Amino acid sequence: MRSIGEMARDSGLGVSALRFYDRAGVLIPAWVDPVSGYRWYEPEQLDEARLLARLRRAGMPLADIRLVLAGWSGTDTDLVRTLLQAHLRRLERGLSDARHEVSTLRALLDLREKNPMTSLRTPALGLSVPASALAAALDAVRFAVTEDPELPMLGGVLFDIEGEALRVVATDRYRMAVARAVTTGHEGPRVQALVPAPLVDAMRALLTGEEPVRLAVDRDRMTLEAGDRQVAGPCLDHDFPDYRRLLQLPAGSRAAVDVSVLRKELETGPVRRVEAPEKGGTSGDVSVLSVKDDGTVAVREDREGGDHDQNRVGVDRAFLLQALAAGGRDRLILELGAPTAPVAICRPDDEDTFSILMPVRLED
Repeated sequence: MRSIGEMARDSGLGVSALRFYDRAGVLIPAWVDPVSGYRWYEPEQLDEARLLARLRRAGMPLADIRLVLAGWSGTDTDLVRTLLQAHLRRLERGLSDARHEVSTLRALLDLREKNPMTSLRTPALGLSVPASALAAALDAVRFAVTEDPELPMLGGVLFDIEGEALRVVATDRYRMAVARAVTTGHEGPRVQALVPAPLVDAMRALLTGEEPVRLAVDRDRMTLEAGDRQVAGPCLDHDFPDYRRLLQLPAGSRAAVDVSVLRKELETGPVRRVEAPEKGGTSGDVSVLSVKDDGTVAVREDREGGDHDQNRVGVDRAFLLQALAAGGRDRLILELGAPTAPVAICRPDDEDTFSILMPVRLED
């Protein structure tokens, strides 16, 4: 007989997926150890599991998968062929609808480009900011900049200046970080500049003291002056997403965490392995978090608490460890909502500096 690990390796279905399909009554193991609960499969079930993996990759609904598996080995395959053809037609209709919507959106973008709104950029701007404050802000967001060359508009840090407030923002779609610093010298309208990551790193290297430094934007070129040292370069010619809309998160459970304790639990605790992570979307190791009744955060087993437990959120472990490091405090606040809601990590003494991690789907 095959263990669940061997079945997962040879079939293309993850261990968690095999558990799910067992509970759903789709692929039931031949024997389950009554003491450990460990699942074992007959050798002939491998072909069924591989078929299930193909249907899953094709996006077939679970109800149809049941019928296909039930009719696959029979002599009358008409039902199976009908279900496969019906699913293919659904996919084609969905693709046609998607193409129509994308075509409409492109037309709307064309109209916007012909009638552009007033840019937030300005021909010239100058302000001062404490070097330590700007350094701390950049340290809090730099980890969230994407390295994906297909997303150049996310390949830098947004400098969003409004009144005396400077917010720096970075996101790679799966996480976002925001930090704030107080400035002097700018009283004009809101200004934004998207600074490429290499220039951000060069700026950060000059921020070694406590004295104020000067930031200047002139015709989409950013300059930082720190004493007699200077670094400058062009800003990215892209529009950064409206990050303020992404900050409208549903309320969740808030818990104060000791960063060193949580870091140790994440590094040594259970993880769920994502077999085929999306490019740039996850490192592959997912930690399952929940807020316990006493208000503390726990790193849990994948299925601990039941399949329908809403008090658990899956997050990319590496991303969370980076967010904890970027938080720059011994204690931080974690806010966890529903399994589909982002996880927020903020400082207890400065809620203007925080990061958000998108959840990883736990159900298969």
